[in-house]
Amino acid sequence: MRSSTRMASDRSTNDQELAVPDGPSEGWAGPYGEGDRQAAGHRRRGRKRTRRFKNLRRLVKAGIAVAVALAFLALGDRFAVLFAERKAEDQLQKSLHLEAAPQVEIDGFPFLTQVLDKRIDTAHVTVPDLAADRVSLARVHATAHDVRLDGELPSHLKGGTVHSVDGDVLLSFEDLDRELGASQVEFSKLGSGAIKADGRVPIGGQRLGLHAEARIGRSGDRGVSTDISRMRLDIGDVAVFRPGRNGGLQLTPKAARAVAEQRDKVRAMLAVPVIAERAGIDRSQIRDAMRSESALERLTGTPGFVGKLMKVNLFDVVADQPDLPAKLGVDPKLMGAVRGVTEPRLADQLNLSFELPKTPGDIRIQRITVERDGIRAHLSGGSLPFGDTSKARAAGGR
Repeated sequence: MRSSTRMASDRSTNDQELAVPDGPSEGWAGPYGEGDRQAAGHRRRGRKRTRRFKNLRRLVKAGIAVAVALAFLALGDRFAVLFAERKAEDQLQKSLHLEAAPQVEIDGFPFLTQVLDKRIDTAHVTVPDLAADRVSLARVHATAHDVRLDGELPSHLKGGTVHSVDGDVLLSFEDLDRELGASQVEFSKLGSGAIKADGRVPIGGQRLGLHAEARIGRSGDRGVSTDISRMRLDIGDVAVFRPGRNGGLQLTPKAARAVAEQRDKVRAMLAVPVIAERAGIDRSQIRDAMRSESALERLTGTPGFVGKLMKVNLFDVVADQPDLPAKLGVDPKLMGAVRGVTEPRLADQLNLSFELPKTPGDIRIQRITVERDGIRAHLSGGSLPFGDTSKARAAGGR
């Protein structure tokens, strides 16, 4: 009996020793305690992170693959654009008979879908140095809309038709100075629709100052006109020549004041009968001035006398007194050369009129503006064929 009681007591003790405590408060640190549970949690979280990381790497790889594929597609699309642009440049150069190939830039992405549809929404064309009559257009820029293409695309572009186009052409002052200003004449903006020309031209063995103004306007649907006015030639600071029916050779303000201060020159001019008529000086005043120093002094001191001298046309004076121009400081030979200069001759040197080169389709000038760097003509039109399409249309027209 005592033996069985002892065995039961031992089993109870062993059971108590093998029991797992409820928490850390019991001081248990055995193999199934809190430390093991934390380690197991860390392992589970580590496995989750590993799975997430693997998934993220798969997504990154897939994203990179898609990006590379799109990049190759975009690169191929851009190569197709470049190819089409070069082909279009060649076709335009042949159709418009240009010395240099134009620059073509095609808008829109993706381009290949436009090619397959044989239609381009928008393209920009720039033509440098296009000849137009006497001058060169510095730049022609146009934007083409709704371009229909012909040919086995994308490999073979035969031509096409531009449904509508708008743009502008620039006639730069720099080019005008170089092409028309061989006599050292420079052009610049005077107003919204006007320009001025200043420089020197060779006349009678001398280089005389040239000044003029011009209004720039549209001439029909394809031309630019120049209306030149206020032309004058400066003979030093002595005289000014204005061509035309009401023009002539007249003293400058400085020369007229100098003449008024020198009695011998004043008398020489007053001795010419036509001066009284031209200058509006009373004949009795002239007679008194020719006889009396005091009367001459009163006349030359009269307000407006210098202005009256400036009204005198020296061409009228030289007929009665051939030596008078020389006394006034004007070379008689130069006077003869200047007198032979006509308004049309001077105007021709300054004429900026031009007409747009003939092209297929219907291109017209809408308006003209004068800007700081030159004259700009704004264009619009449509039904513009190019390439083999242009040749076919021309043949049909014949």
